[in-house]
Amino acid sequence: MAEAIISTDSNEETASAQGTSMGSSMGTDQSTSLLATPAPLQLEEVEQALLGAILRNNRVYDELADQLDEDDFHHPAHRVIFRTVAEQSLRGQQANALTLRHYLSDDEDLRVQGGSDYLSFLENSLLPSVPRDYARILRDLRLRRGLLDISHSTAARAQRVELQVAAEELIEETEEKLFHLSMSGEQEQVLQELGAASENARQIAERAMSRKRDIVGVTTGFTEVNQMLGGLHESDLLVLAGRPSMGKTALGLTIAYNAARLCAQDSNEPGRTLFFSLEMSAEQLATRLIASRSGVSNDRIRRGDINSGEFSRISEASRYMADLPLYIDDSAALSVSALRQRARRAKRQKGIDLIVVDYLQLLHLASGERRENRVQEVSSITRSLKALAKDLNVPVLAISQLSRAVESRDPPRPQLSDLRDSGAIEQDADVVMFVYREEYYKSRKAPEKREDEGEEQFRARLQRYLKELEPLRNKAELIISKQRHGPIGTVNLFFEPNLARFGNLEKHRVEAEGFDADFSADSSEDF
Repeated sequence: MAEAIISTDSNEETASAQGTSMGSSMGTDQSTSLLATPAPLQLEEVEQALLGAILRNNRVYDELADQLDEDDFHHPAHRVIFRTVAEQSLRGQQANALTLRHYLSDDEDLRVQGGSDYLSFLENSLLPSVPRDYARILRDLRLRRGLLDISHSTAARAQRVELQVAAEELIEETEEKLFHLSMSGEQEQVLQELGAASENARQIAERAMSRKRDIVGVTTGFTEVNQMLGGLHESDLLVLAGRPSMGKTALGLTIAYNAARLCAQDSNEPGRTLFFSLEMSAEQLATRLIASRSGVSNDRIRRGDINSGEFSRISEASRYMADLPLYIDDSAALSVSALRQRARRAKRQKGIDLIVVDYLQLLHLASGERRENRVQEVSSITRSLKALAKDLNVPVLAISQLSRAVESRDPPRPQLSDLRDSGAIEQDADVVMFVYREEYYKSRKAPEKREDEGEEQFRARLQRYLKELEPLRNKAELIISKQRHGPIGTVNLFFEPNLARFGNLEKHRVEAEGFDADFSADSSEDF
């Protein structure tokens, strides 16, 4: 491999490189024009050798097309040549020095280098022994140039005080640029044969069969939900939506708690969870969990309206949760790029198995990525969350709001068209679930005595109302409206409003005013 002096100063007058020159066939000073220009992080000989190999044998391009693009070439003429080869390949036509002359006869960058004679020079240059190694070198140099561009741009902006851009936002923008740069530097995708993919699927089924529980993914803690979904699967984006007061945050938090709890009981079970709370503080979420586990309502805990026995249960719940692998990020006004960077860091440091985002509509794009309207912005956010799930190979559970349109129906049971701000939520999600509590709406329609109604008639009507309301108490519906890889349907769950507590309906139907000590007891049957 030839050596080169690499310069990063665009103001330098000269840069020297050692390698193949065009030789006397060029016959003019143009033969050295490329080497006489500043060469920030470039290897001219590698670019020439690789283009020569492609022009002599287009199969080389076919082998490298998935890991090489025109931006990997530093010199403009080389970019033009590679782009034209790619266009010829798409047409199914041969690309060599002879065929490219017609398409590039008027290109100024190539003319400066010698025009058609330069194409012939490339085609007859020394061929690389392993073209893929040369492609990797060019990709590495391109990434280094990108790093320099980002660092120079960031340094220049950091030195300017911009009132409309805070330092934290500049950091997020820089992280986003670095992320995109790293994604552009990923290695080529390797094609998988069907046989290999089938064997992987068989191994997944074998692991599921050998496990104590009949799920493959992260547990939700709810028996029927696990049966419907098979757990929360790697690389899936799941959306949990509902109107206000339906308990969507409580349900998302309960799923996170259940997953972390099982992982704490059995380290071989996935369940290390990262919970992004853009609306509530970490302390508020912890208080909810303590209330759920101790049986002392959140309101009474906050007011200090508790006795010594209840405080003991609160302390016990706090000590128990201290050992759970549940991590909370309660940063407000978080951008999706910042969320992605924090999630990647948590995956690397904590081995995260599940990510929960509460809630989707509070995320925003970095200033450099803003879209024309909110619909486009939410669409971009959901695509980013799906990409995050695939990138980290973990399920991402995103909590979402519903539009007010659902309130205009009777009954106001949600459906896919109610997802707020964007149809892309439905499109990008692998699973869409709605939490719906008919009790909430029914309890707000209590009958009042009419002027022309007798006492006996009113009592009869009130009794009918209470009879209709009774089977709805402490019940929530989890409506699975979309599942890319499984069935759809409705699962009934237990819900205790004053404790914001969800559970399996048949096991946990208790009186709302009381507290069943067995309710929060550790039991593997809860999962």
